[in-house]
Amino acid sequence: MQTPSILKAGGSRVLLLGPARGAVSGVSTHLNQLFDSALAQQFALLHFQVGSEGRKDGRLGAAWRLMTSPLAFAARLAAARPRIVHINTSLEPRSYWRDLAYLMIAKLARRKVIYQVHGGALPAEFFAGRPLLTGLLRRVLSLPDSVVLLAHSEMTAYAAFAPWARLTRIANAVSIADIDLRAARYLAPKTLEIAYLGRLAADKGVFEIIEAMRLLRARGIAARLTIAGSGAALHEIRAAIGKARLEAQVRLMGAVFGTAKQQLWAATHVFAFPTYHREGLPYALLEAIASGAVPVVSPVGAIPDVVQEGVHGLFVPPHAPEALADALERLALDRALLHRLALAARARTIDQYSIARLAEEFAALYARLA
Repeated sequence: MQTPSILKAGGSRVLLLGPARGAVSGVSTHLNQLFDSALAQQFALLHFQVGSEGRKDGRLGAAWRLMTSPLAFAARLAAARPRIVHINTSLEPRSYWRDLAYLMIAKLARRKVIYQVHGGALPAEFFAGRPLLTGLLRRVLSLPDSVVLLAHSEMTAYAAFAPWARLTRIANAVSIADIDLRAARYLAPKTLEIAYLGRLAADKGVFEIIEAMRLLRARGIAARLTIAGSGAALHEIRAAIGKARLEAQVRLMGAVFGTAKQQLWAATHVFAFPTYHREGLPYALLEAIASGAVPVVSPVGAIPDVVQEGVHGLFVPPHAPEALADALERLALDRALLHRLALAARARTIDQYSIARLAEEFAALYARLA
């Protein structure tokens, strides 16, 4: 359940809390990046698994885990004696209340605590209309030695809500491999290749993408969509594809990993992500632009920190399939623009969102607290 790295000589121990490292999760991706980066050469990183992702226990097992996990965490602190506890959470009810217990135990044990928030509600909205709980949240945010956020907009909102919180912005990162960005990839094909990769849920904008595909077909635009991922909305998505008679234009691929994911991105012109979920900084967005896929996205969470309208991609409002269809049609008809956006987005990824930068920023934070 908890996998330590090899203890480095002189390196302070850091206990990272999050889901199973093998789970299909943005936070799992984040944990793996830290464990596999140069950060693990400077600090002794240990993992304590929390939450249900990556587990297969039933109701009774989940209930037992919820009751005993704080005790297991306390025992882990006593045995491993980490200098820093790095909690990976989100401002969503289930995660907040679960991870509050770990935060309190770590503070009682006099450990330095990093409280990293991976999306969710903004703090002023989280307990809106409930002043006692809002006051509790304000107090909770003042307890960690550092609250790590992903977006500039989050920094502004958290600073206004909890002026005493010690805030740090560290954006997500992505592996950057060599790819084909030659003009032929974008100018030659008649069919615009579009991909959605992520959790299959309505609030990710998947149904809006399907409707946009129907509109594109009605306009005579040659486009093909690949939907990659898994989630509760799979059957509804399949039904929506059938209802729109898009079986020839839309492919359901399931969850993809490793080489299969790389091949998908290499064959993609546009990453469509008209999400209205409370996003942090989606890894799929960073993977897409690092691979040369132009983002057509909603400006929520940290997405505007990455994408500048008309420079790295195109923005569309949520719940607006016609606007999404307009943006996709624009790129289908203007392949020079498509290529220009892909080049600029790739350059931005290399400059701002490399794993080397992520490791350096966390190393500086750990060193300051250790």
